[in-house]
Amino acid sequence: MTTDVASSMVLTLSCPDQPGIVSTVSGLLYNARCNILDAQQFDDTETGRFFMRVVFLRLEQAKSEEEIVSAMGELASRLGMQFVLRPNSAVKRVMLLVSKFEHCLTDLLYRWRIGELPMEITAVVSNHGREHLAFTDLGELPFHHLPITKESKVEQEARLWNLVKDTKTDLIVLARYMQILSTDFSSKLSGRCINIHHSFLPGFKGAKPYHQAHERGVKVIGATAHYVTSDLDEGPIIEQDTERISHRDTPDDLVRKGRDIERRVLARAVHYHLDDRVVLNGKKTVVFND
Repeated sequence: MTTDVASSMVLTLSCPDQPGIVSTVSGLLYNARCNILDAQQFDDTETGRFFMRVVFLRLEQAKSEEEIVSAMGELASRLGMQFVLRPNSAVKRVMLLVSKFEHCLTDLLYRWRIGELPMEITAVVSNHGREHLAFTDLGELPFHHLPITKESKVEQEARLWNLVKDTKTDLIVLARYMQILSTDFSSKLSGRCINIHHSFLPGFKGAKPYHQAHERGVKVIGATAHYVTSDLDEGPIIEQDTERISHRDTPDDLVRKGRDIERRVLARAVHYHLDDRVVLNGKKTVVFND
């Protein structure tokens, strides 16, 4: 038996809860001559929905990927199930959007270069020129400058959407992209656009959030990574983190600490998405952590 995890497949699913789902899915994979390497499940008693993530390996003489997908399709029709099935070796295509704050972009690129985030970067897009990314090594990555004004917003979003389609991008990451996406554009990116918000909860909106936090004497700051929706900073949350502060911290201290939190929260959220660990559950998410 081979145990090469890199050649394994990942199955995520959700459906109305009912008895026998785990047994049925396991039986389907057994009959397809597959060996389950890891399985996680969650039964949301509030919504009555069931969620599952399975990593499995196709053994010798196993059914083909197409046959397994077909069998899962038949099961999905019978159980009202939504599922995603992909080989672990199939990396997602990711587009990174940034404005002038480059700490999240630089961190993601570093993690990508060392192999921590397995993805194919289709482009880096900014509403500012490349000269504003003085500390970021883009290498040979395609860079697109799409300046946005009130008058050009609709036109530039259309160009961005065409770029997403032309590059066959699977995921967009707003790495401190300081532009509000329109309702129409947000709807097109449902479940495939991640943003980082500079607050544990969206309590300090607008300009200089850390200065607002300092003025209010907060004791905890944090960051939230979430999927983008038409409701500003209110999309399904993927990951959050916090750090305690004190009266000795200046606004600059909060900005510095905030940058660190934003980097690690966004990186974890992107990792979870790339690894098919996030399943949408209405206004929330189910995240199967490592």
